[in-house]
Amino acid sequence: MVPYVITISRELGSGGRTIGRKLAQKLNMRYSDKELIRSLQDKFQLTTSGIEKLKGQKKNWFNDFIQLVAPAPQADLLIDPDSHFIKEFRADLTTDDIHEAEVEIIKAIAAEGPCVIAGRSAFFILQNTANKVDVFITASMEHRIERVMRKQGLTREQAIEVIGRVDKARDNYIQRYTGKSRYDARNYHLCLDVDNLSEDDAVDIILDYINKMK
Repeated sequence: MVPYVITISRELGSGGRTIGRKLAQKLNMRYSDKELIRSLQDKFQLTTSGIEKLKGQKKNWFNDFIQLVAPAPQADLLIDPDSHFIKEFRADLTTDDIHEAEVEIIKAIAAEGPCVIAGRSAFFILQNTANKVDVFITASMEHRIERVMRKQGLTREQAIEVIGRVDKARDNYIQRYTGKSRYDARNYHLCLDVDNLSEDDAVDIILDYINKMK
């Protein structure tokens, strides 16, 4: 049985976001990652209070909301995390505001139907969700540096600086809001080192794991 929800946690430069998107395409499931979730907050000025206000205004507000920004997959139709939905960050939102809104959005996306969700501590937020698989994508530092250089057009020094900054931010975020280390293998069902794997190889391994689940 295909899991109802698959969460993808990953290191910057591991290709985890692309792996998650390709996995969703293979399974014909909705795909969401942190860039989309952040863009939803910014585009619609969502905080926890804002979400509650929307809920009070319209019974089916979230279904319409999701169909607008992340439609259920049809043939060759899946949300692209690099699309025009990404907006500027709102400076008036605090980290707690952002996290609270993310929790509400992630839970609501999962409640809408089968999906792949990448990042933003979804493995923890959805810990009580039945029929869920949590995956962690990792890679060596050299692999990550080379990918970030290639994808973002950076020098080696710039890529190292970006990776260090993002790693620290993600570590702090996960620790603060879950009390866990994102590197703890016990958080996940499957941890995958992709150094010698293509993105498609990684997807196939995840699918094989899912297919062997009882």
